[in-house]
Amino acid sequence: MFAFARSRRNLAYLFAFSMGSILVVFAAIAYYFGVEEQLQVFDEELYSTSKAIAANARHRISIERSQLNQDDIPILGNGLPPGSQVVYIRWYNAKKKLVGFSGANPPRRLTIAPGFHTVQVNTTTNKTWLRELTLPVIQNNALIGYLQIATPLAPLRESITRIRLFLTLGVPVTLGTIGITGWFLGGLAMQPTRRAYEQLQRFTADASHELRAPVAAVLSNAQVALMPPQDESEQRFRLEKIEEIAKSMSTLISNLLFLARHEGPFDITTFKNINLVELMRSLVDEYQKQAVAKNLNFIPYLPEQPLYLKADADLLRQAVGNLLTNAFKYTPSGGTVKLRIFPRGYRAVIQVEDNGIGIPAEDLPHIFERFYRVDTVRSRQTGGFGLGLAIAQQIIQAHGGQITANSVLEQGSIFEIQFPRVDK
Repeated sequence: MFAFARSRRNLAYLFAFSMGSILVVFAAIAYYFGVEEQLQVFDEELYSTSKAIAANARHRISIERSQLNQDDIPILGNGLPPGSQVVYIRWYNAKKKLVGFSGANPPRRLTIAPGFHTVQVNTTTNKTWLRELTLPVIQNNALIGYLQIATPLAPLRESITRIRLFLTLGVPVTLGTIGITGWFLGGLAMQPTRRAYEQLQRFTADASHELRAPVAAVLSNAQVALMPPQDESEQRFRLEKIEEIAKSMSTLISNLLFLARHEGPFDITTFKNINLVELMRSLVDEYQKQAVAKNLNFIPYLPEQPLYLKADADLLRQAVGNLLTNAFKYTPSGGTVKLRIFPRGYRAVIQVEDNGIGIPAEDLPHIFERFYRVDTVRSRQTGGFGLGLAIAQQIIQAHGGQITANSVLEQGSIFEIQFPRVDK
């Protein structure tokens, strides 16, 4: 199981690494475009403010006053828009010479190109980042000057900080969730392999457990048969015993292989519509001969009307045949075995009833388990390995049916199968 845990962990790591890489790249791209979008919105607001200021006559001074000396530059006083975030406003004429301003003391000439710029302003207490817009002012299709305004970037930086904080917290949490999901999905992905491994282990354990005694018996009988014969009948008996054990082992191996190969769901696309009544008639003919040989009364009750199922005919014969074989095996000479087929609503019912030795109530829940035997009354001397009912149940469940058992010790047993019916 350590190998499966390691494989599951490796799958989880691989999944977390691949998905985590995608997440980190996506977060980086989202952060970049988020900042760009926030900046674009911020710039649009700043541009709208500058346009409003340029159009407002109260905040405009005559650009034609370009002949003023440096000491004659007017200070616009509190010319900033009421309630705005604007830090300063500067007017330059067409020759990029300062002609008026509000706010911080500006340079006398415009040295930067028109457009948006991010600038840093040093104060006595800290450094402030501003978003500055230099806008050409056009009047009558002629450039008459430049308007320069600036607003603090603090709101934008706060918004970006919130985005960064969200990503800083969200990405690790998401990575952890991806890791947990990868561990869970790794477990799901490993389930088919684990089932196959457990199936192989169970097959190996079952085969080794059940084949140990027959192989030992074959070996002991072969050793006796190889000795110088004192009695030819004894030697023949040993050889016949070897043959009997070999046939039993062949049956066991066939049953184990069937259980191993059909562990999962059957391929229902191979199922065909079959007439259950007709199929059971052919089975009745076969088991009538066995009933005569065992001195048993075999009584079939088959309806006249057909009952159709979607099934594999050979597998269905094997399942019902296993129940009949079981009933014949544990019914004493002179006893009775009954096979009933009848409809019940939308289902077809098969019953196999005997008046044999029965099954104790405490053993009933376990009779469909592999290699399970009712120790008080059943043993290997009956010729069985405890696989017939397990195979029958597996076939029936694969067909969407159900099998149940009722029994009274020393009075007999009733096995009932129910299958969903189909139209012809």
